[in-house]
Amino acid sequence: MRQGVRLGIDVGTVRIGVARSDPAGILASPLETVRRGKGDLDRLAALAAENEAIEVVVGLPTSLSGREGPAAEAARRFAAELAERLAPGTVRLCDERLTTVTAEAGLRAGGVRGRARRQVVDQTAAAVLLQSALDGERLTGRPPGEIVRGGS
Repeated sequence: MRQGVRLGIDVGTVRIGVARSDPAGILASPLETVRRGKGDLDRLAALAAENEAIEVVVGLPTSLSGREGPAAEAARRFAAELAERLAPGTVRLCDERLTTVTAEAGLRAGGVRGRARRQVVDQTAAAVLLQSALDGERLTGRPPGEIVRGGS
């Protein structure tokens, strides 16, 4: 497995959850929630630079059957715009089915309620996404998902 910090990105319509792995690529942890809109791509590029990320995993929302709808198209566009700001081959799209559901359930089980949960659910979902990608790479020996080219 490649060594280096990876970022996980859960793109929503209002907020973007960001998670970070340890340098060994074993454990994902929530990092930050970025407000969607003006300056969001700048902040994500800055987080990638600050953390010296070797890879950014962006969640691709698909239906349970694997079909892609409008949310997946929006995630693909967002990932392409982010890829334009980062080193080639740095951004990957990975299946994010059930990440928010898993994050919500974990926060509820941990007693995190109401506004406190809304403030961290996106970054927790990003951590679930990133952890899944890290585990998949460890099992298969291959990087997760598909590489995103800028402007695609």
